[in-house]
Amino acid sequence: MHQGTLFHQDSQRNRPLAIRMRPETLDDFVGQSHLLGKGKILRDMIELDSISSMIFWGAPGIGKTTLAEIIAKSTKARIISFSAVTSGIKDIKKIMEEAELTRQIGQKTLVFVDEIHRFNKAQQDAFLPYVEKGSIILIGATTENPSFEVNAALLSRAKVFVLESLSSSDIMTLLTRTLTSSQGLAEYDVKYDDDTLLAIANFANGDARTALNTLEMAVINGDKIENGGIIIRQEHLYDLLNRKSMLYDKNGEEHYNIVSALHKSMRNSDVDSAIYWLARMLEGGEDPVYIARRLIRFASEDIGLADCNALNLAVNVFKSCQMLGMPECDVHLTQAVTYLSLAPKSNAIYQARVKVVKDIKNAPCEPVPLHLRNAPTKLMKEIGFGKGYKLAHHYTDKTTTMQTMPNALLGHRYYFPTDEGDETEINQRLQRLNYLKNNDN
Repeated sequence: MHQGTLFHQDSQRNRPLAIRMRPETLDDFVGQSHLLGKGKILRDMIELDSISSMIFWGAPGIGKTTLAEIIAKSTKARIISFSAVTSGIKDIKKIMEEAELTRQIGQKTLVFVDEIHRFNKAQQDAFLPYVEKGSIILIGATTENPSFEVNAALLSRAKVFVLESLSSSDIMTLLTRTLTSSQGLAEYDVKYDDDTLLAIANFANGDARTALNTLEMAVINGDKIENGGIIIRQEHLYDLLNRKSMLYDKNGEEHYNIVSALHKSMRNSDVDSAIYWLARMLEGGEDPVYIARRLIRFASEDIGLADCNALNLAVNVFKSCQMLGMPECDVHLTQAVTYLSLAPKSNAIYQARVKVVKDIKNAPCEPVPLHLRNAPTKLMKEIGFGKGYKLAHHYTDKTTTMQTMPNALLGHRYYFPTDEGDETEINQRLQRLNYLKNNDN
């Protein structure tokens, strides 16, 4: 019989807290009730042993790796893990061939690929034939949108499960369990109150690993009680929690999510929400010039001529960001976001652009009518260039009934001003021009 040693015990205690507290069954797993609650699809698949290839998509620290290990144990499959850094094509193919042999004798092989988005196309392709044949059950985990990071052929053969960030309540459950578990921090006999644990849970931003690491540091730095034990208080957490870890990756999926949230908040005239999302980007280290470029686009796409000053302001703020940089330009960006949020909204310019591109793609590209062409040479005049052209300045209302649209597109309109802001006056002007153009001057 193998006998344990003090060295073995020490090595167990030296393992990271997040590893020691990793659950081994579905009943111990915290969070993802939309997938793992009683009667939910993923739980049924696991309990009925009907697992197929799947991709877990979600933020760091929410249990993707843990869930894969639980699935492997519950399905009595041997589990193989791959790393994008250390696994070459030859390594993958060798193990896949072994998996095919074990399948033929009735042994399931579950292949777990953490951070599958880091595998290149060739590495991902190496799994494909074995997934198709059923030689392996592939479980990939990714923090990035699999639509962009996983090969389409592989993605079509796997079900994508979106894992949600853990709620503060979920993390509170995990922290309480850790403080009373022999695998966790029970030996420290920690005294605490719920407000202290809630502060840690809120700081973790849905990441269990961050929560456990913070709790461990709080316990290590807690006050020792004279008759034994340790007490942690909320006021003692300040140094640990003085900078909240922002869920913001300048090159990742969350980057685009927050840009989208900023844009849509401004479009919806939700000024406080827009200021919040802007602050999230700045606190996460985003380049202020990038944000300013997005605001210039917004000024034309969602405001346009409803407020003719919006684009000017956005361009000026862009220049301010270039000249000042952070942290000084933060107030300029906040001013721009506030102004753009409160400005009257119109996407008439954007819609005009969409409509005209559609016509260009679908209608014949007719030559420019002769009367609209310049005639700098005698020959060009002789063949009709410029003939019949009417100079608007020679007419009372500075417009004429002259045709300027190709024949195939006569009557097509692209710009339809709204009744918002400055476009009210523009609309009246356009109606007047349309009336004049349909009547002789």
